[in-house]
Amino acid sequence: MPAGPAPAAPYAGRVSSATGRGRPTIDDVATAAGVSRGTVSRALNGGRWVSPEAKTAVEAAIKATGYRVNPHARSLATNRTGSVAFLLTEDHQQLFEDPNFSILLRGAAAALADRDVSLVLIMAGSPAEQQRALAYIGAGHVDGVLLVSAHSGGRLLTDVVESGVPAIACGIPLGHEKKMGWVAADDREGAREMVAYLRGLGRRRIATITGPADTPGGITRLEGYRAELGGDLDESLVRHGDYGRESGRVAMASLLADHPDVDAVFAGNDRMAAGAIDALRAAGRRVPEDVAVAGFDDSRVATETTPALTTMRQPFDRISNEMVRLLLQVIDGEKPAAMTLPTELVVRASA
Repeated sequence: MPAGPAPAAPYAGRVSSATGRGRPTIDDVATAAGVSRGTVSRALNGGRWVSPEAKTAVEAAIKATGYRVNPHARSLATNRTGSVAFLLTEDHQQLFEDPNFSILLRGAAAALADRDVSLVLIMAGSPAEQQRALAYIGAGHVDGVLLVSAHSGGRLLTDVVESGVPAIACGIPLGHEKKMGWVAADDREGAREMVAYLRGLGRRRIATITGPADTPGGITRLEGYRAELGGDLDESLVRHGDYGRESGRVAMASLLADHPDVDAVFAGNDRMAAGAIDALRAAGRRVPEDVAVAGFDDSRVATETTPALTTMRQPFDRISNEMVRLLLQVIDGEKPAAMTLPTELVVRASA
């Protein structure tokens, strides 16, 4: 059998553009790497049928020549935009008021940047904004969607699924668990563990302030609270909030009015827990001596309250990284996958 061509040696020298004018071209890279133009093209578009030696040579030549891929040409060749949407289905103010969203946004942007993919932020709190977002996504402007804070009962989740655009949700996509991939913290077990911790402190009248009943966290954290209390559950100690601090204050004031003997409260997030502390302080109750307070998330709010907040930590950095990883797999043609990540109890002075 005749011997094939010798593998290209990695380029180690200094090269400027062979043409001496304008930006370096793919031909300049091929010359510098000692390979054909076709080999460079294949290396730039996934590396199929390119030997490891040739790939190393091309990468070194790209760095040495300063060649930059034309994103428009690549998009035409691969039928991809090289961008992903971060679709936040809350009003614009929530991005600044809820620290969890900004943490997820930063984490997703960093994870995508490591893979040379751009992130497009789309705020879609109202039905009209959601329709515009769906039209933009459906027109092929992005390769996939990271869906954050989707509520059940509306059309958005259904419309995203029916659009056929690859998507991964943050939290369980209620009603579409088998049709869309997702990454979620173990809200139910985290809530159960927190209530067990409060019981272990000797607290017996443990109330809860839940998140919205159309969100996965609002539903599953309440489930965990109920599961841990079992036969000791008193449904009159349940109040509902909207994840905002003021809703926590109002709910706590209502609990104190109806149940002055309450000795602990588990709030469905840190902002509502902070609101509960506001109401307790206004009522002359000491935290934690009179009423222990616990939250969920371990956001920066947890360290800004007085006293600092005992809470259940969500692994936000890992959540955003896994969302990106699973989404890129779906974009590459794999089936959607789901992942549940453990939470961690963080004990501070409030309980």
